[in-house]
Amino acid sequence: MSSDIAMAAGAAVYPATGAGLWDRLTGTAMPLHSSIQCWVGGEYRSSPWTEVVRDAENMTAGLRRAGVRPGTRVATVLTNTPHVVRGLLGVWLAGGAIASLPVPARGMSVEEYAAQLSAIADQLDPVMFLVEENLLGVLPDELRARIPCRSFESFADSGRVDASPPEDDELAFIQYSSGSTSTPKGCALSPRSMAAQLDIIADLIDARKGRDVFVSWLPLSHDMGLFGGLLSSWACDLSLFLSTPERFAYSPGTWFADMAKFGGRSSAGTNTALYLAARAAQRAGKIDPGGLAQVEHCIIGAERIQWETLQYAATALGQYGLKPGGIVPAYGLAEGTLAVTYNHDDEPWRRLVLDATALADGELVEVEADDPAGASLVSAGRTCIGVSLDNAESDRLSEIVVRSPSLAMGYWGDEQRSAQTFRDGALHTSDIGFVRDGHLYPVGRTDDLISVAGRKIYAREVESAVDGIKGVRRGCATLVDHHDGTVQRLTLFVEVTGAGRDFPAVAEAAASLAMEKAAVVLDECVFLERNSLPKTPTGKIQRHRCRNLFDSGAFTPLATVDLTSA
Repeated sequence: MSSDIAMAAGAAVYPATGAGLWDRLTGTAMPLHSSIQCWVGGEYRSSPWTEVVRDAENMTAGLRRAGVRPGTRVATVLTNTPHVVRGLLGVWLAGGAIASLPVPARGMSVEEYAAQLSAIADQLDPVMFLVEENLLGVLPDELRARIPCRSFESFADSGRVDASPPEDDELAFIQYSSGSTSTPKGCALSPRSMAAQLDIIADLIDARKGRDVFVSWLPLSHDMGLFGGLLSSWACDLSLFLSTPERFAYSPGTWFADMAKFGGRSSAGTNTALYLAARAAQRAGKIDPGGLAQVEHCIIGAERIQWETLQYAATALGQYGLKPGGIVPAYGLAEGTLAVTYNHDDEPWRRLVLDATALADGELVEVEADDPAGASLVSAGRTCIGVSLDNAESDRLSEIVVRSPSLAMGYWGDEQRSAQTFRDGALHTSDIGFVRDGHLYPVGRTDDLISVAGRKIYAREVESAVDGIKGVRRGCATLVDHHDGTVQRLTLFVEVTGAGRDFPAVAEAAASLAMEKAAVVLDECVFLERNSLPKTPTGKIQRHRCRNLFDSGAFTPLATVDLTSA
C-alpha cells in the first residue's frame, strides 16, 4: 500500500460480501449479457458490456508503453463518453490507479480551474494526464509542459498485456471532491471498498442481473455518477442508458422521458435536478400515461432533500405512473465511496418540522408543520446493508459518524485531514444530523453553521425558505457571512428570473423569512443573473467561493439592496 495514502489509525478492514471488483467488471465472476448505451451525437449508441471489456483489454499494451503499471497513478477528468468508459477499466487492467479530478465548477474561470488542476497534479505526481480527445486543448499549458497528456482515444486497439490490476487493499481510485465546502480533497479507495459499495448498491436497488435498466445523466466525475450509475450497472449486468450532464442541463425533461422510453427501473439524481425534471415533464407532457410505472428506485441525494420537492415530483410525475415510493431519499458521501442510508422500500417518506432557532442550539423541538419558524427536515432513511451509525438511536443532534465496509482508506497526501476524519475505524463526516426511530435526518454541514452575535444559525434554513419566493430561481440562493472591516455582515446572494426583478420587494421578503426562520437580520441582498453562483457539477452552491468572489469584486450584481437602511 502506498505510503502516500494518509491512512487513518486503527481503520477497520471488512471483507467484500461478493466477488472481487475485477472479476465482476470483466465478467469472470459471472458472464455479462447486458449492454451500455452512451449518448453520442444526439443518439444512444449501444455496446455489449463484453465488447467494452474487450476494448479495454486492447488498450493495455499502449498504456503500459506509456508508463502505466502497478504503483502508478493516472490523472483523469471522467466525462460520459464511450472511450472514457473503456479507458477506466483499461488503466486498471494495466495496473494503474485512477485519480478522478473535478470538472470545472459553474462560475469558475479558466485560470482558476487551471490552477486547481495543477495543484492536484503536484500532489498526485501522476504518470500521465488522460482525457477525452476534445479536452486535450483545454488542459493548461503549464500542466502539458511537465506531465504527458494523452487522450483515451489514442490508446484504442494498441494491444493487450496480461492484466495486473491493483490488489484488494491497494490504491485503485482517488475521488477528488468538487470542492463544495473547501478545496478539493482526494478520497483514496481500494478495490475491496469499491466492491463492498457495489454490494450495497445492488442490495439498495434490488438489482436483477441481466433484466434491469438503469438510466443516468450524472457526470462520471462524481461518485453518484460513477459508482451509483456506471460501475453498479456494469458489475450487476444491468442495461445502462448513460446520458450526459450537458444534455440534462439543456433539457431536464429528458431524464424521465428516457426512463419511460427505455423502461428504466432505477436511476439517481439530486433534489434540484428532481424538481427541474419534474417541472419539465409536467410542462411538456410527452411521457405516455403509465410510462413511469416500472420505476422503483430513483435515488435522490448529494444535497439536502426538500419535502416540497418530493411532493411536487410525486404529483407531477404521478400522472405518468410514478409511485411515490419510486423516489428514494438517501444520504451518502465520497468518503464512504457513496451510499450510507436510504429510504427502504416498505416505508413512506418521513418529515419532521423543528423549531429552527432551537435546532441551531442543538435542541430538537417539534412544532406545527405550518410554523413559519419551523425547519423542515426529510429523513434520508435507514442504513444500507452492512453500514452503521455511531449515533444510531441517540435522538440528539451531533456529527454523523459512519462505519461501513466501503470507507475510503484516507485522503491522498493529506495525513492531518485523514487523521481528523478517519479514526477508530469510523468516518467522522463533518455533517450534522440525528437519528430518530432508525431514520437519519441530515441537518447540514459544519460549513452551513454561521455564528451571529454568539448564536449559531443554519444557513440552509434561510436559503431553503428563500427558494419559495416568487422570482427566485430554485436552489440559487446562498447566505454568506463576511467582514467589512471589523463588522460582521450577512449577505444573501440570489439568482432571479423575470418575476424577481422587483428587487426591494424580494429583499424585504427574504429579510422577513430570515427573521422567521433563524431570528437573524440580513444586511444586504445581492441580486445576480442566472448561472452566476458557483456550483459543483451536481448543483451544490460553493459557499466559500461565493465569499471569495464577492470579496474580490468578481460578481456583477443586477442590484444590491442595503437592508440596514430600510
